[in-house]
Amino acid sequence: MPTPIAAVPADPASAYITAGQDEPGYRSWYLAAPGRAQQVRAFNDYLNGAQVGGVVPTWQLLRTATSWQSCGAQPFEIPPTAEWPHIINTLRYIRDYVIPALGPVEPVSAYRNPSLNVCAGGAPESAHKLYSAIDMVPLRPVERVVMMRTLCGDHNRHGGDYQAGLGFYAFIRFHVDSTKYRRWNMDPAVAAECPAIIHPEDAASVGQPIPTSTPTAPAADPLAAQPSPSPPAPTPERGQPHS
Repeated sequence: MPTPIAAVPADPASAYITAGQDEPGYRSWYLAAPGRAQQVRAFNDYLNGAQVGGVVPTWQLLRTATSWQSCGAQPFEIPPTAEWPHIINTLRYIRDYVIPALGPVEPVSAYRNPSLNVCAGGAPESAHKLYSAIDMVPLRPVERVVMMRTLCGDHNRHGGDYQAGLGFYAFIRFHVDSTKYRRWNMDPAVAAECPAIIHPEDAASVGQPIPTSTPTAPAADPLAAQPSPSPPAPTPERGQPHS
């Protein structure tokens, strides 16, 4: 009898990443300019010095916007060194509260330079432009509503200590920054227990996109729930303003 072939595990991040912004694309980008290797090493050394190296793979922190192609931008970019300090507290929050709650995560968008931020539909004072924000997806199957409850509970208890912003977009993509304690795009299913926290001055910068479909009911073990329906191919951020 033939040996059964093990099922290939689903990759939740793949639906949010276009060819060219994946790992082979990163290698091509890295090798395309001689100075990039030195810049990446310097950035990685900086993260290690701040004790946040390895929280997520360094190369994933260089992803720009999901809409990089339609905006004629680079798929990866090393932010200006003046912006590097802004990502440290964000990574600490991810290390201390996001990964322990959800398991491993994959960044799908981080720094956006000012021109790309405009093209991608980002808010004028977007935390992505300051390199404080990371959009990511969990790599373990989890229902959207369960994910929101899990992240929101920790955000209630600890977000203020990190000045953490927490936002949600369609399906399982979510946003963390360390610019200001706030929360947005709460699904109606969790709004009563996890209400939005939006300061009046932030009203134009957080957007309110709500997914058009709802996930199936969670399994008995919340973080072992069946995956949500596969999201469609990612669309440009235009129309989904990011804080």
